[in-house]
Amino acid sequence: MMYYVCKYTPLELMEGLGAQMMRLEPLPSNFDIAESLGHPNMCGYGKAVIEEIYAKDIKEILLVDCCDVIRRVYDILVESGRMDFVYLLELPHKTGLAETELFKMNLRKLAKAYSAYSGTAFDVKRAMSAFTETKKNPDEKHISILGAHGGKYLYKTISGKFSMPVHDDTCTGNRSIDVPGTPENIDEFIDGYAPGLLRQTPCMRMYDNSTRGETAKGTAGIIYHTMKFCDYYSFEYMGIKNKTGVPLLKIETDCTSQSEGQLSTRLEAFAETIDTGVKRRRPDMKTDGKIYTAGIDSGSTSTDAVIMDRDKNIIGKAIVPTGAGATNGAKKALAAALEEAGINEDSLTLTVTTGYGRENISFGDSSVTEITCHAKGAHYLDPSARTVIDIGGQDSKAIRIDENGSVLSFVMNDKCAAGTGRFLDMMARTMELTLDEMGELGLHWKNDVVISNMCTVFAESEVVSLVAQDTPPADIIHGLNNSVAGKTVSLVKRLGGEKGYIMTGGVAKNKGIVEALEEKLGEKVFISENAQLCGAIGAALIGMESLTE
Repeated sequence: MMYYVCKYTPLELMEGLGAQMMRLEPLPSNFDIAESLGHPNMCGYGKAVIEEIYAKDIKEILLVDCCDVIRRVYDILVESGRMDFVYLLELPHKTGLAETELFKMNLRKLAKAYSAYSGTAFDVKRAMSAFTETKKNPDEKHISILGAHGGKYLYKTISGKFSMPVHDDTCTGNRSIDVPGTPENIDEFIDGYAPGLLRQTPCMRMYDNSTRGETAKGTAGIIYHTMKFCDYYSFEYMGIKNKTGVPLLKIETDCTSQSEGQLSTRLEAFAETIDTGVKRRRPDMKTDGKIYTAGIDSGSTSTDAVIMDRDKNIIGKAIVPTGAGATNGAKKALAAALEEAGINEDSLTLTVTTGYGRENISFGDSSVTEITCHAKGAHYLDPSARTVIDIGGQDSKAIRIDENGSVLSFVMNDKCAAGTGRFLDMMARTMELTLDEMGELGLHWKNDVVISNMCTVFAESEVVSLVAQDTPPADIIHGLNNSVAGKTVSLVKRLGGEKGYIMTGGVAKNKGIVEALEEKLGEKVFISENAQLCGAIGAALIGMESLTE
């Protein structure tokens, strides 16, 4: 089996030479082997390719010199001495006549090298039968995945979130080659084949990549995929962001299976934003004339529940620790909220869940992302709100909303705990304080203390060092508050947040962080007494609106 990675790989030529071609679809759990063999700043895809080759004991691979990383992968594999056949196909940067002739020569070199290795001869009929028809319709309304390689796993994840077709227009997707006439031998085949292979929708590596914008035709939304240390596609994203008029979501992965929860939240929220037909279950209406909805927000540290009546009044609410399981936490929160409301569970018309544990709450009737729910809830708490800041237990979000509480755009923090409620909790434990004590003490600072690291591990070391130096706890906490506020404000700036700020989530109770946020924003931030319940309020409200409007 011969593996490959690039859409410029001459699959049809190789099939004609008797090779069985298969695209490498790596999804490792870590980069232990790759980082022992190459530079740690190599992009995730390059490292994933190396990990997959070692994990599956792959012996044959055809690479294309599409970027510096792939060239380094080639060097590593050659040096390893473990491959039976490893080849780097040289790809011109241009598609002119001279470059096309050079590419023909390179294809002939490849064919000669593989024939010498395999002992097979070129078969024209076999090569011609390898061509496949492109079935997708670029004019149909669809979601387009642009940017760096994502692979079938990312494609499958994204496709499952949308009701309309999803097109893979990444650097390794969107492959389309014209059949090269009726060749009778390998030379005629390559003469007709090379121009078509070279002149596909270009990747960012090509000198003239202006036609890449054509892939956005008919697009209802763009999901732009990047990887750390991949310069080509970071540049393209900024251009698309400034020019396109369609909804745009940027995601970053590292070609591992990590951060699936956050990725799922981003994709579902994006789907809800552009209204792609996301279906929500709606049970039969109750027959007693009264309508009650429940909203349950299952977070990493707490589970919140709200009961709402037909007039959109909150008649019951509860906040309980999530504990070991989302379902148990949800049952406890719902029971407490129902008790306060004075009704039983049978009286509920609809239960909507949100938060990271939303899909695991078996008794919920529908689920909606926390992005959409916090937007709705924030508008309910303050109709003048236009920018929602939510610092949750394991992530932070900034959301722009319109006058109706609908999401315009949003950003989330990276997959680490920096600047989140979890970060604050760990710092409080380090200082042997409760979160409430930490919040109050931080208001009485006297001297500025700078916490230079937002990484939870390194920040903890800094705090321990400051404690050892007898730095007043209030000053340390103030430094932590400024760090969290700085991280959060950077999200707001990336979003393009506008005046009308509201803070939601449990961290909104921390007055020190609120003050630090207001100072850095230069604006007041509205804090509701029900700030921590915002997600659950939004879920209950979405449920009620689906029944009454």
